[in-house]
Amino acid sequence: MSKAKISIRFFDDREVRALCDEAGAKWWFSVLDIAAVLTDQNDYTKTRNYWKYLKAKLKKENSQVVSVTTQLKFLAPDGKLRLADMLDYNGIIALGKEFPGKKANRFIEWFTYSDESIDRKNKTRC
Repeated sequence: MSKAKISIRFFDDREVRALCDEAGAKWWFSVLDIAAVLTDQNDYTKTRNYWKYLKAKLKKENSQVVSVTTQLKFLAPDGKLRLADMLDYNGIIALGKEFPGKKANRFIEWFTYSDESIDRKNKTRC
């Protein structure tokens, strides 16, 4: 990825980070941030383990969500750049539809329609 910028929005006071690949003019969203939001989990390790479990389950079910996941370097909680699973807009919508729990519907509505979501604030090319 060439030059990238970070955007942060909050859903229920929880951080949802995104990277914009300026060369590709495409937003990539942190899967772990979204998993933490949807599970109400504050512990990074537990969130990572949950995503690992869910990712394996979805892969076993031949879900396209896993096949469209991209790994990009992203600032981790320890302050270091680490590879992280990222999804684009369509991948996040697909993840929301497969994610267990009612909160996913509210998140997808926010993600898609809210003026405070990453998508609505940055509708123009990044």
